[in-house]
Amino acid sequence: MAREQVAQVFSRQAEACAHLGSPLYAALLRRVAQDIREGGPCADAVTGREDGPEDDALPLRLMAGAHALALTGRAPALAEHYPSAGGVLDPEAPDAGWPALRDAVAEHPRWIADWLSRPPQTNEVGRANLLLAGLLYTVPAAQRPVRLFELGSSAGLNLRAEQFRYVSGDFAWGPVDSAVRLTDAWDGEVPDWLRAGAERHQALRIVERRGCDPSPIDPLSADGSLALRAYLWPDQAERVRRLEGALRIAAKVPATVEGAGAAEFLSSVDLEPGTLTVVWHSVMRQYVPADEWAGVTDELARLAAAATDEAGFAYLSFEPREVAGRAGFWLAARSGAGPERLLASARPHGLPARWPGPGE
Repeated sequence: MAREQVAQVFSRQAEACAHLGSPLYAALLRRVAQDIREGGPCADAVTGREDGPEDDALPLRLMAGAHALALTGRAPALAEHYPSAGGVLDPEAPDAGWPALRDAVAEHPRWIADWLSRPPQTNEVGRANLLLAGLLYTVPAAQRPVRLFELGSSAGLNLRAEQFRYVSGDFAWGPVDSAVRLTDAWDGEVPDWLRAGAERHQALRIVERRGCDPSPIDPLSADGSLALRAYLWPDQAERVRRLEGALRIAAKVPATVEGAGAAEFLSSVDLEPGTLTVVWHSVMRQYVPADEWAGVTDELARLAAAATDEAGFAYLSFEPREVAGRAGFWLAARSGAGPERLLASARPHGLPARWPGPGE
């Protein structure tokens, strides 16, 4: 991959950040792309990657490493421009922190190199908005014990999704005193199927919470919580607040995330009488090699075929797909061996969701 190709990867990420509401990263990533073209410190940081395959996650890794420098006090000049680190963003000049970012990358090459070698680990709490909606739709009866299994869990924050508060207009569900509030959860009317699910379940009884990830993060450790904070975009205050709340909930509600691939993890899961076993995942499929995903598909088929009224099974996913010729991120649900239903779409970070789904 030539230097110009690397720069284009950063430029594309800049446009994505602009579209997803981060003027800070949109402006800074454009400057990083230009610095790579000109052979500056950012070019030095990515040296050696020009000969490898195109890596769309490279910008997120570099920016996370720099964000971590700001959050830990190692780059105080950069922190002055990052709201997440106590700084102030100038809306008229969102790239005002570029000299400080450039200096941070130049002054901490080993730190940046370490972050560039890590897999992206954005445990996006907003995606629980879709996953929980799917769960309320899928669980057939009030107080049916649920065993929850997540693929690509990262730190497992969304394994505690029923502990969050969901609010949209006159609709609300979840603990009123929750540390995580997902407000304006739906764009327009909340669908009838969700209202019915919320009425059916005043609460959900989660009796098992397990996930897997090739590189799991311990959200209760200093290094783990730093990584989760660093992968957020510093000018998106709501995402930062949601993460902080989810970390507080994680300290109170145990969940287990195993260091394993998705197919290997699912091979150890069996259905249990008297419970509903739910497997879910969100925006992780693109990181799984094709042969690994084939194994996941086989394991999901095994569980679906084994499902009975007494030992239930449901599968939920929030992933990018093309529907009716239009690309988007969709919540899909399937109970047992029944047909898949597309329930809603949303932006990649999960808020707000939109209904109706296709064909409704």
